[in-house]
Amino acid sequence: MNSIRQVPSRVKSKRTETNLGAEREHFERQQLSSISKAINSTETPVKEKHARRIILGTHREKGAFTFWSYALGLPLHSSAILSWKFCHVLHKVLRDGHQNSLQDCMRHHSSIVETGVMWGNLRDRHGYGQLVSLYAKLLITKMEFHTKHAEIRTNLEATDEVFERTVGTDINNVFQLTVEVFDYMDAELRVAEGVLRQLNTSIAISTMTSGQCRLAPLIQVIQDCSHLYHYSVKLLFKLHACLPADTLQGHRDRFLDQFHSLKTFFNKARDMLYFKRLIQIPRLPDSPPNFLRASALAEHVKPMVVIPDEEEPEEPEDDDPEPLIDVSEAPQPSMAPQPQVDIFDQAFGPPNNGFDDRDLQIESLKRELELLRAELERIKGEAQRYITQLKSQINSLEAELEEQRVQKQRALLENEQLRMELEATRRRNAEHESQQSLFSEAEKRSQATEQRYTKLKEKHAELVSNHAELLRKSADTVKMLSATQQTQEEVERTKQQLAFEVERVRQEADMKMEEQKFEMDKLRREMEEKNAEMARIRSALETNTKADQEKSSSLAALQVEKERLMRSVSEKEAELSAARHAHQLKESSLQQERLNREEHLQQKLLEEQFSLLQGTVTEAESIIQDALAKLDDPLHIRCTSSPDYLVSRAEATLGSIDKVKAGHSDYLKNMNDASGLLRALTQFSHLTADTIINGSATAHMAPTDHADRLTENCRGCANKSLEFLRELKSKASLRSADPAAIRAVVQKILRLAQDLRPKGADVGKEELGDLVDKEMASTSAAIEEAVRRIDEMMNQARRDTEGVKLEVNERILFSCTDLMQAIRMLVIASTDLQKEIVEGERGAATIKEFYARNSRWTEGLISAAKAVGWGATQMVDSADKVVLHTGKYEELIVCSHEIAASTAQLVAASKVKADRNSKKLGSLQQASRHVNEMAAKVVASTKTGQEQVEEKDTMDFSGMSLIKLKKEEMESQVKVLELESQLESERLRLGELRKKHYEHYGVPLDTAAAATAAQDNGLRAPSPSPAPGPAAPPSPKPSKPALLKKPALASKPHLPPKAGFR
Repeated sequence: MNSIRQVPSRVKSKRTETNLGAEREHFERQQLSSISKAINSTETPVKEKHARRIILGTHREKGAFTFWSYALGLPLHSSAILSWKFCHVLHKVLRDGHQNSLQDCMRHHSSIVETGVMWGNLRDRHGYGQLVSLYAKLLITKMEFHTKHAEIRTNLEATDEVFERTVGTDINNVFQLTVEVFDYMDAELRVAEGVLRQLNTSIAISTMTSGQCRLAPLIQVIQDCSHLYHYSVKLLFKLHACLPADTLQGHRDRFLDQFHSLKTFFNKARDMLYFKRLIQIPRLPDSPPNFLRASALAEHVKPMVVIPDEEEPEEPEDDDPEPLIDVSEAPQPSMAPQPQVDIFDQAFGPPNNGFDDRDLQIESLKRELELLRAELERIKGEAQRYITQLKSQINSLEAELEEQRVQKQRALLENEQLRMELEATRRRNAEHESQQSLFSEAEKRSQATEQRYTKLKEKHAELVSNHAELLRKSADTVKMLSATQQTQEEVERTKQQLAFEVERVRQEADMKMEEQKFEMDKLRREMEEKNAEMARIRSALETNTKADQEKSSSLAALQVEKERLMRSVSEKEAELSAARHAHQLKESSLQQERLNREEHLQQKLLEEQFSLLQGTVTEAESIIQDALAKLDDPLHIRCTSSPDYLVSRAEATLGSIDKVKAGHSDYLKNMNDASGLLRALTQFSHLTADTIINGSATAHMAPTDHADRLTENCRGCANKSLEFLRELKSKASLRSADPAAIRAVVQKILRLAQDLRPKGADVGKEELGDLVDKEMASTSAAIEEAVRRIDEMMNQARRDTEGVKLEVNERILFSCTDLMQAIRMLVIASTDLQKEIVEGERGAATIKEFYARNSRWTEGLISAAKAVGWGATQMVDSADKVVLHTGKYEELIVCSHEIAASTAQLVAASKVKADRNSKKLGSLQQASRHVNEMAAKVVASTKTGQEQVEEKDTMDFSGMSLIKLKKEEMESQVKVLELESQLESERLRLGELRKKHYEHYGVPLDTAAAATAAQDNGLRAPSPSPAPGPAAPPSPKPSKPALLKKPALASKPHLPPKAGFR
């Protein structure tokens, strides 16, 4: 080793570069050999050792650059088998290769997509084309998924902490990740199903190389599916913990399909001999997890896939086994360049005639190093086998542990079931014992019922007295309001008194100030007089010096007097300023006292007003709670009310809500006066309670659906009212109180009451007789007008058309004329029968009185007559359009059906009260049959004419190619599907129109639905009852069972019939 250290660094670096270059060349040569042997067009499975070398190469160079540099040169477009094996090797590289292999593969994303699309559009003789297309889609899905979720490794192995961190807490991310996992699983299952389908339909089996070539990639598919199944279960449980079950119905259905497909795939693969020695396939549970039960997550067992440690038999090959570290020898001295040898020899000199002992040491060390490296590889292989065995044992132990946990959970569930059964048995025994005492308790119950009845009577009397007491309290409230107003007046008077006192004090201060001013003026005048006197004295002194000497003493006295007067003036000014200051202090104290007193009175007034409001709200709550209690009172079930009265009560309640809102607004503006709000609340509570009670009473007579909605809205009205009143009782929520929710509920009650009003006309009974004659005359006139118009159309058609069209038009118009004549005879026969009925049954009453007494029957006649007249007019319009080539033949056929149904309604309405042995009734029935025959004749002539006029193209497809025929066939199928969709839409629309027609005339929805279904199926419903009711909406089919009703063309019907005859 010392001799090696003595070699110059320059020589060492050259040898290292040479060794690295040779090592890289050997690595690339070995990778190329492994790729060419693993990916070829031979129909054999990929050998594990070649794939392992490719995977080790990715770990060695920390990526798949070398793999793709050779894979891009493979002729993938020439052989489907070659593409299939390439996808298999790429799947292994993605799963077990270096983590950077995913980024290298994503750079060739488009190449994989192109290969899959190409083989998906081609068909090869081995059947690999479709498999390659499915496999390419799987690889694309796998790469995109792991690129988006880099935390999950490409072999899908992730701890629970990593998976939870990837999922996160955002439910939208969880939802999206679940969909992506489902797509991932679908791609895996499609590959497996494609392979198994080909094996089932071909001669190949799992023991043949052709079958093994297809089955080999399914090992990676099984490994991926086990993890994806576990992740999908955890994600679905997480979603069900945060979202409602209805929202996740699609996820559950999709998981159920994948569960059954995956279970079928695992069962088939487990039975194949090829997989028995290569992989241990887990068993899925018999039934999928119940995501609606959160505890079912504890029963879930993660499927564990075990790869047994089984080495492939070694085969002689040309290439050397790949070493983990290339330690190839340096070039031989004979192969090295001559200048290097000379420089080395010149530097160190060749001892022992050109052969150095250090070379021998180097060779021996290299041999020892090779032996140690081989020993290290052997030890690593054994360690790897031990690790694999231990992993398999750990997996089996974990599986056993999970199985033990499942058995424990099952035992707990069975124990719980047994405990529940024991509890049920105990309850049944207790019920049996309680049933034995029922007979003895029955008498006690009857006595208790009598006592309860007595108590209820007392309660009723107490409620009456409470009502009177409430009225008295209302009067007291008014008195309290008047007392409050008196208090306000006293406050006003106090204010006036305080103002008067302030004014009086101000006047006194002014008077004092005037007195002070008067005194100051007086003193000023005195000083002026003194000054004048002093001036006279000075003049006297000037004139008389002697007087000065004599008066000197008096002058000194006057000076003293002057000083005294000056001091008195200053004292008076000081007193005046003190008086002013005292006046200001007194005035400010009076002002403060007045403000405090006003504030105290104002606060007292606010508290009194709010206490009055609380008392009124409490009474209103008791009134509404009493009304709410009546909804569940069994004695209230016998009480009934009319929808009209409920409408009046609901409208009055809406008006009271407006008053409450206005009073509330006024009270918030001026909280000194709550009288408006108190009056509005008193009226609101009584009207709301009245609405709730009458709504419940009306619900007792309404249909079940309306009754349930009406009762629920009454209960909601009470609850909303109580919430509003509670907000009024609190100062914190007083300003935010809003009766808008109450208004919305009362409006719902109002709409339900309006819906429950009986539908009928406002025509007087005395007008029915005149209306029958008028409608019959109007029908006859409409038929006469129709005949006249048909004659005009006939003449016009003869002038404008000729040939086949003229023949078709004449045939149609002749049949329409015959139908009009038959309808005319039917109307005449119906009129005669009607007169016979009136004369035979009216007795001493007049005709109008008879019609008024039988108003239901009369309305049926009116409805039938209008329908006949309307049908005749519509038929003439349709015939006119057909002759002018602006209408459709189908419109004429539908009008014929309408007329036949309308005449059937007229016959049914006429024969209700007729005598069975009446000859006129027989004439009417004969006329009805004749009308049906003529309607059928119109339909037949219309269809015949349509077939003659419409030109049909001959279908000659002899000149089309196979592709053209296929294209035309697809377009025809698309058109058929579109027409079927339109037909289904129109049928649904027709059904809705019929339902709406039934609703307009008061027919129950269940009867209407049955009749509509019968009409849609082409069935004939049972004949109508003897009492003619309102006409059902007509069907375009001639076998329509119900009576038809359509308004006249000239005027819409203003007398809709009732729900039925009495």
